[in-house]
Amino acid sequence: MVGYAIDDARFSGFHLRVTAYSAGGMFCDGYLLGIIAPALAVYGRQHEVSTLWAGLIGASALVGLFVGSVAFGWLTDRVGRQAMYLADLMIFVVGSAAQALVTEVAWLFALRLLLGIAIGADYAISPTLLSEFTPRRHRGWMLSSLNVVWTVGYVASFAVGYLLSPLGPDSWRWMLASSAVPALVVALLRIGTPESPRWLLHQGRADEALRVVRTHIDPHATAEDLVDDEAEGGSDYRALFRRGMRRRVLFGGLFWFCQVVPYFALFTFLPTVLAALEIEGDLAQSVIVNVFLLVGAVVGMVVVNRVDRRPFVLGSFLLLAAVTAVLGVWVGAPAAAVVGLFAVFAFVVSAAQSLALVYPSELFPTGVRASGVGVVTAFSRVGAAIGTFLLPVSVAGLGIHPTTLIATAVLLVGLVASAAWAPETRRMTLGGAAAVAPARIRHNDRGGARG
Repeated sequence: MVGYAIDDARFSGFHLRVTAYSAGGMFCDGYLLGIIAPALAVYGRQHEVSTLWAGLIGASALVGLFVGSVAFGWLTDRVGRQAMYLADLMIFVVGSAAQALVTEVAWLFALRLLLGIAIGADYAISPTLLSEFTPRRHRGWMLSSLNVVWTVGYVASFAVGYLLSPLGPDSWRWMLASSAVPALVVALLRIGTPESPRWLLHQGRADEALRVVRTHIDPHATAEDLVDDEAEGGSDYRALFRRGMRRRVLFGGLFWFCQVVPYFALFTFLPTVLAALEIEGDLAQSVIVNVFLLVGAVVGMVVVNRVDRRPFVLGSFLLLAAVTAVLGVWVGAPAAAVVGLFAVFAFVVSAAQSLALVYPSELFPTGVRASGVGVVTAFSRVGAAIGTFLLPVSVAGLGIHPTTLIATAVLLVGLVASAAWAPETRRMTLGGAAAVAPARIRHNDRGGARG
């Protein structure tokens, strides 16, 4: 069965390479999404930007991400993982470089929208391709490593922005264009990555699937090792919205939605938020807080392989809601306390994001895995876009403290939804994704699961 050839394979250099190539795309995703914050801070000092345009530019990549994850998730299930794995990186390269040439705010919005579409594609493609090569025993840390490298890219963007900011009024151009460099490197590395044997098998191309497995995973694999053991087959996009699968889509989208609304709203405009809280040296403080994002991502990668999914997601929502509630009610808090609370929030939310790149791939069977991951990603990015767009408007109209309490309410919704619907998938094979039942997984003696 597939579980023997792939799920129970020994970890090898090939697994490390495909993890690195997928993580490289996530580095670019994080960098592209993060660099807009320091760039907007400089751009806003040189150009008169309305609150509306500031929100639109900040949210543009996230709106594009919604479109890209849905469209390219479906396309990836139809045409395969391999071709899309490289194509989206080429959009990164061209779109990033073009940002250095914009003269109008509307063109900047359009380019950020295009880049968001490519990011959405990579969110659907990279975790899907990687999950379909991962041994079950290593799946947690391999997939959650994408979050670590995403966070490295996100934090690096703030550091690069800080270093480039003294270069004058056009430094925002170089900040935005700098993302072309890592994108080109990753695109070159991805050349030659094999197609997913799970996808090939699902398309009836068993000989090709066996050839990939023998070349890259187990030279002694036989056709019997690749018998498909999934209970659901086909690549019908409509299957995602049928009874039984709808709850997986709803849970996956909602838990990620409630994580990223405060994440992107607060961190896209972190220098602005800290300034509103009367914290001096807001850009430098932003870099310090973002270091905790990186530390949290590393801790999350370690914890996700040791702690069951359900308690992890519930505990993280509870802690995040508590921190934002304190920030919301503590008016006039000392600068050190505010930065410290933001650091705790950054640590916990980054660790929790490990689940966002593990959970969705475990919820869906091979035939609709990329589509499912794409829809869940899109659902989450609706929240990210709304939060990012509304944060400057909310801060201007309501103030920073009520705005932070709104973030608390969103996190509490995530807590309630997860308590009701979160499944336990840590010990399951990917084939077992076809039968996962929320909060009702029974484990067998061999470490697998049956519904």
